[in-house]
Amino acid sequence: MNLPLERAAPFTGAGASLALLRLLHLVSPALPVGAYAYSQGMETAVERGWVADEAQALEWIDGLARRNVGSLDLPVLLRLARAHRSQDAVGVRRWNARLLAARETMELRAEDQHLGRALLRILQDLGVAGSVELAAGPACFAAAFALAAVRWDIGERELLGGYLWAWTENQVLAAVKLVPLGQSAGQRLLHRLVESMPATIEAALAVDDARIGTSAVAQALASAWHESQYTRLFRS
Repeated sequence: MNLPLERAAPFTGAGASLALLRLLHLVSPALPVGAYAYSQGMETAVERGWVADEAQALEWIDGLARRNVGSLDLPVLLRLARAHRSQDAVGVRRWNARLLAARETMELRAEDQHLGRALLRILQDLGVAGSVELAAGPACFAAAFALAAVRWDIGERELLGGYLWAWTENQVLAAVKLVPLGQSAGQRLLHRLVESMPATIEAALAVDDARIGTSAVAQALASAWHESQYTRLFRS
């Protein structure tokens, strides 16, 4: 089923300026959710020689952005936001459970729930309506992220763009540490990856329910092997 696109107001005027600032808060590396502790399989990819330089890091991150985050996380995030907006608690639970079930390893699932709990603690401290109820059960990061976006009047494209940016930035930072790459290489990676984000976002907005999923087999294997990797810096 294709979902109609919400015609959110562009970032103009005082209200929209506040929404933009709230989005920057939500995607800030200073937000204490602990995302820096996870590489999502990249540590094993580096260990096994799959990612050994800037070009391979670009290929790895871009591939995951399109075939995992863009085809799974972003479409589910969109549906979670719409469920929150319409106060559809059943829909929130259903899409939250679907995203957690799609995590292919113990580490990826534990990471998602850890980030979700951490963000919900922040939202509760900020008095965001619905955060206490969502924290009553296992919540994925996208469910908490979508709740904050709805309460802060962040539009759908901006929501997806912010989520994708935060994920991408974290992956680049992991590559800088692990490969290792210099800071200039990291900035080149971000610059290149941003170019493909609009197409990834548009694809996520258009995908129907039946086509939501992931085809990132290499990440699943890397994450599974990482669970027993002898030396590691990251938790996934």
